[in-house]
Amino acid sequence: MAPNDASTDAGIDPAASVSTDTAPGAHPGGDSEDTLDLRLPEEFFALIAATEEAVIEAGDGGGGGGGGAGTATLTQPATAPPSGDDLLDSVVDWGPIKTAAGMLHLVPVRVERDLPLISRWMNDPAVTAFWELAGPPSVTEEHVRSQLDGDGRSVPCVGVLDGTPMSYWEIYRADLDPLARHYPARPHDTGIHLLIGDVADRGRGLGSALLRAVADCALDRRLACARVIAEPDLRNTPSVAAFLSAGFRFAAEVDLPAKQAALMVRDRALRDLL
Repeated sequence: MAPNDASTDAGIDPAASVSTDTAPGAHPGGDSEDTLDLRLPEEFFALIAATEEAVIEAGDGGGGGGGGAGTATLTQPATAPPSGDDLLDSVVDWGPIKTAAGMLHLVPVRVERDLPLISRWMNDPAVTAFWELAGPPSVTEEHVRSQLDGDGRSVPCVGVLDGTPMSYWEIYRADLDPLARHYPARPHDTGIHLLIGDVADRGRGLGSALLRAVADCALDRRLACARVIAEPDLRNTPSVAAFLSAGFRFAAEVDLPAKQAALMVRDRALRDLL
């Protein structure tokens, strides 16, 4: 399971806006009051239930775009890989991604080029409690290489916004991750971890803008994927607020080995409403 709390934000004080991706000693921080005491109208939940039922019943083998894309895969086992060799449909070919903050490229990590920068970000005191990768560059290198040397179910990337490297991403197959043991995973669920690198980029809504754009890009590029998943630490209210601002919904509290997480979901069928 990848780290716990990437540095996302929703216009919150940079000092309190920390990482949204896996660590035991999560840093509460932030002033997103009542973020988790979310009250949605009954009609919203009825719409979700009706949509999910319709998607399941519509599994007729079609794989086109739109709200019902990839419905046939819902009948497959949770561990079934997609057709082809790339488990994430070529993240390297996703960009450029237009965001409210500028043009973003997700550039797959090259250790020899990117390790110094990523390691510096991981040693930021506001980040260490969530990613647990502080220390010499070798600590971060081991974490990144474990993905690069894997089967492609997780792709580490540097986010380059308008030509400037400013964030670290992990795009991963949530249904093939250990996370799938802890929530009702569906085939092709796509997960996101995000770390905003520099403190100057935090606390002004940048994380929300990037999360929304990348989540929607994943849904556009991965036609078999019906939803994008995230699992920030429940105590990290700035992170949860960022996902809510990015059009994710708070689905459940999830007990993970290293944290109590907020399961955040951006549904293909509901993304035009959130």
